Amino acid sequence: MEIYEADDFDVKVKSDDSPVTEADEAADALISAGLRAEFPDMTLVTEEQATSHERTARDFIIVDPLDGTKEFIQRRGDFTVNIALVRDGAPVRGVVYAPAKGRLFYTQANGRSVEETGDFNPDMSGEVTEIGVSVPDVRALRVVASKSHRDSATDAYIAKYNVADMKSAGSSLKFCLLATAEADLYPRLGRTMEWDTAAGDAVLRGAGGKMVRFDDHTPFVYGKPGYENPFFIAYAPGVALKSS
Repeated sequence: MEIYEADDFDVKVKSDDSPVTEADEAADALISAGLRAEFPDMTLVTEEQATSHERTARDFIIVDPLDGTKEFIQRRGDFTVNIALVRDGAPVRGVVYAPAKGRLFYTQANGRSVEETGDFNPDMSGEVTEIGVSVPDVRALRVVASKSHRDSATDAYIAKYNVADMKSAGSSLKFCLLATAEADLYPRLGRTMEWDTAAGDAVLRGAGGKMVRFDDHTPFVYGKPGYENPFFIAYAPGVALKSS
């Protein structure tokens, strides 16, 4: 947040043409050091460390230290920190923190997801509220889509539903809007990586939601080669999914 609130900061371009800032790198260093100290034997995969993308394990921690870098650069606030624990292909614990919006979501040990409010003192938790997905009105769905990556194919798929409200949001916040019943459906027809989705997916699952592949609606799994995702649909279970 010190970098975000500064008058200016450096932006570089990675080999895949995506932007990276000094905030991505500083957050990655802090998070990686903390996780390695607490879980020294656990495989750690993080977006900003390319060598980690070659690691494979049945159980692993996966991190995006700054998801929504474009939102960060444009100071739109829709960026998050994503940390997830994956076991046997499923994200079982997740943390999504949106520092500019003052929102923190995570799964508890019992598998249920909560939103914490307060000053986020690391030594003392604030008020915790259990969250849950909506019971959708299929005649008037609330859809959330990417702010930076929405395209005509996404719009064509959304048009198959009866939509009453359309939101745009950046980063993994879209999963959290589903998890808190602020939206019912989030289709993504674009390239994402597992570090973009695992934490938000865990929060959504812990709130009673689901995430499936876009092409055949089969369960979404993690630990794929190169940690690259297929297109997907995240939703509250009351939504009757349309075919692709």
